[in-house]
Amino acid sequence: MTASQLSGSPGSFAELTDVLFAAQLEQTHGPWRRLFSSEPFSFREGLTHEERIALSYERLRLVNATVGSPRGLATDAVALTALHEWAGVVDAGMATIVSIHYNLFLGSLLDHDHGERDLSEYIHASRLGTFLCTELAHGNAAAQMETTATLDRLAGGFALNTPTPGAVKFMPNTGPAGGAKDALVAARLLIDGADYGVFLFLCPLSDEAGNPLPGVDVRPLPQTASSPVDHCATAFRDVRLPLSALLQGDHGRLTPEGEFISTLGSPRKRFLQSIGRVTMGKLCMSAYSLGVTRHALAVAMRHAHTRFTSGMTSGQQVPLIAHRSHHAPLLHAVATTYAATLLHRNVVQQRYRVTDANRDEYERLTAISKGWITWQARAVMTECRERCGAQGLLLANGIAGQQQANEGTITAEGDNKVIWVKAAGEMLMGGFTPKPPSEILPESRSLDDSQYLQDLLADLERMWHSRARKRLRDRASSPMARWNAAVTPALQLVDAHVHRLAGEALLTAISQVVSPQTRGLLGDLHSLFALRQIAAHSGDLLADGRMTAAQVQQLSDRVEAVIGALEPHALTLTEAFAVPDTLLNAHPMLHPDAARVSAPAAGMASHV
Repeated sequence: MTASQLSGSPGSFAELTDVLFAAQLEQTHGPWRRLFSSEPFSFREGLTHEERIALSYERLRLVNATVGSPRGLATDAVALTALHEWAGVVDAGMATIVSIHYNLFLGSLLDHDHGERDLSEYIHASRLGTFLCTELAHGNAAAQMETTATLDRLAGGFALNTPTPGAVKFMPNTGPAGGAKDALVAARLLIDGADYGVFLFLCPLSDEAGNPLPGVDVRPLPQTASSPVDHCATAFRDVRLPLSALLQGDHGRLTPEGEFISTLGSPRKRFLQSIGRVTMGKLCMSAYSLGVTRHALAVAMRHAHTRFTSGMTSGQQVPLIAHRSHHAPLLHAVATTYAATLLHRNVVQQRYRVTDANRDEYERLTAISKGWITWQARAVMTECRERCGAQGLLLANGIAGQQQANEGTITAEGDNKVIWVKAAGEMLMGGFTPKPPSEILPESRSLDDSQYLQDLLADLERMWHSRARKRLRDRASSPMARWNAAVTPALQLVDAHVHRLAGEALLTAISQVVSPQTRGLLGDLHSLFALRQIAAHSGDLLADGRMTAAQVQQLSDRVEAVIGALEPHALTLTEAFAVPDTLLNAHPMLHPDAARVSAPAAGMASHV
């Protein structure tokens, strides 16, 4: 069943699609939409955990055969994030190992000196790459990791070692599945007893059969609830590496005489430059979450239009979408997803304008956006799963499995709460200046005015900044006590900041379209997105004089009015996500024949 058959308005969502995909749906996203809708990527029922892992590696090689230039993919943020937007929908495990191979592994190799390094095996995927950074005892404190790579001048190479149980590399995909693998291992560079900080070292891990090479200890970890991947604990015992194993650049090089030179005096900065691909990884994780979120909404919205339940009149049958209790939460989710998608597009584009002067600010923006987008994905997919009732629990219907796998994105490339705490500290210590308040009095403004709503989002940002700064200045028994007093409003600041940015991205999109209908839909989505945040903090805004009491009282009515205006267009809004019909119709509850059995028996009322 297609959108036009349901809504009677074929093509009405084309302009919305152009907005969401920056008019690049066919050129940038088209190859992945077609590939992942093809039979080799269809859902397979009844596979064991090990069989799903093996299938993910088979599919990774199908992806590699589709990529025109793996080298180009790894260095193109738009192309790489586009791949992630579609991969997770069909195979979360594949999406994970695709991200590791192309971004963290191949991308890191390309970001360092590589002119004399043979990358052909990785380009052709005859050997796959993985990335070993996090250690069992050093998750978010990665700069304190203990793995060592000691220069052996006599042998002309390095000795790679795991000195303590806590230094075991935790959760990389180093199992036998997928065949031969090499790894980039983050380890301390030790030269003549001096510690020069953490760098990446290229280390062969396994042979063609997936067996660990001498000195490499690989222990499978218990199965996770997220994407099916061969997660392992990995350790090294005197593994010998050549001098070329060190990934070098301006941040750190060895001369032919074994002397270390660097343009950076700080070991921490050397480390951050070594693992710079983690920032790109945050963009990839955000893209993954957005893809599965849009897909879940597309499924839930079609289900809401084809599943029938009782109406308010005896014997009447109406689609689920007719009920406000059903469509209101879905429309809130749609508004959030539009805002999150457009925010991500902006963040990706800003990557091409990064300089040394704004690098820290950009990396903070990327981290904040990743945390918010992946958290919103969790909330939206949970809503979609519930709105699909028992059908939503079936893995074949494309929500429940992706919902669980998204938990991995919340932790991957930096645990969300930790990276937000870091961002909050930077924003309080001079890394951020709030927007000044509007000089227009709230009495003369209306909740129908999108700019007023956007100004209120900026007011919230400024309020939390002021409160957190005040607490940070208050006397306390210790620096820890001062920070503990400030961290809660500081995290509220981060949340307000990203809401304001996402709202701006959605508001800007309105000015870029011509059709009055499309402008109206985007305007209503912006209103719904902003009003939800404003309503949650209306007391603060009222107390600070940014809203009137009458406006606070009008909030719920205004939200209801916007939802009422959007409901007739609900399907159009999610069809703009461009999830292929071939993929949607493969889900049992959306199959063309499913409509014949979806209506409940006469006299029975069901909202699932």
